[in-house]
Amino acid sequence: MNNTMSCEAINFDSLKIPIPELIKQYPLEKQSEILEYLKNLDSQHIQAYLIALNHLGSSFNIYKSNGFKEWQKMNTASK
Repeated sequence: MNNTMSCEAINFDSLKIPIPELIKQYPLEKQSEILEYLKNLDSQHIQAYLIALNHLGSSFNIYKSNGFKEWQKMNTASK
């Protein structure tokens, strides 16, 4: 059985913000979607992301966050 998903990961380094380890366990498609979301955050939303990450720690799940869900709805609707 060849599972290339576990060996590959999206490079989040260009964002220059901390990324929870949980994200690296997601399938590549989900990682790519999260990367696009984070790239599109303005400075105010980056601050909110950093605060949530800091306060919630390992229980923070960006994929389940309201901001991500709203962004996902808007992007799905525009396609």
